[in-house]
Amino acid sequence: MTTAPPAPAPAQRRPLGPVGILAGREIGRLQKGYLDDRPDAVAALARLRRGAGKDTSTIPDLWGLLDTDRLHADPALHQDAAHTALYTAATLYSLHQQSRGTRMHRPGGDELGTAVRRLMPGSDMDEPTRKRFVRAGSAATMPVLATRLREIVLLLRREEIALDYALLAEQLYQWQQRPWGPDSVRRSWGRSLHAYRARPADPASGTSTDTDTDDRKDSAP
Repeated sequence: MTTAPPAPAPAQRRPLGPVGILAGREIGRLQKGYLDDRPDAVAALARLRRGAGKDTSTIPDLWGLLDTDRLHADPALHQDAAHTALYTAATLYSLHQQSRGTRMHRPGGDELGTAVRRLMPGSDMDEPTRKRFVRAGSAATMPVLATRLREIVLLLRREEIALDYALLAEQLYQWQQRPWGPDSVRRSWGRSLHAYRARPADPASGTSTDTDTDDRKDSAP
């Protein structure tokens, strides 16, 4: 009997920049409070959900829910792009976490493409899901991208597939850096979609396992 080759190691990620680091801190803070059933965190996520899939800069009710002081301290950042990326990621997370008792933000966990691939059964490429992913990648503006990401997040929420929202926030910031940003993010999402492979079924158990396991383990918020 031949032995299946080992799964390829995931590509090493670049370190997060200021936007991703802050998003991880703020979303992690809200996540911990929500799972601890703290009223302030529950209320904050309820307000953030109103902005999921929308242009967050046009919704004053969201302002002040996240601590953005660190963004203002960095003169190299494009402030409007940084705020848009941070709030867009946080609103999508708030929708993803709704009524879920486990962490839907997993630091160091799935990139968007990997999470989408988990929605597909076995080794099959599910065409409707793939088309949603392609539509998100082809978005021409941030409001359109946010709307299409909302559709994907609803699917991930239904299946309780977590996402690394710090990485997503960093990529949403990069997306806004014209002209190279969108193509760079699309390439990363595409690579993560195709790099994921389901492991063959375990003959002893009759079940299959995934090539990536870190995001299935609990990690610090």
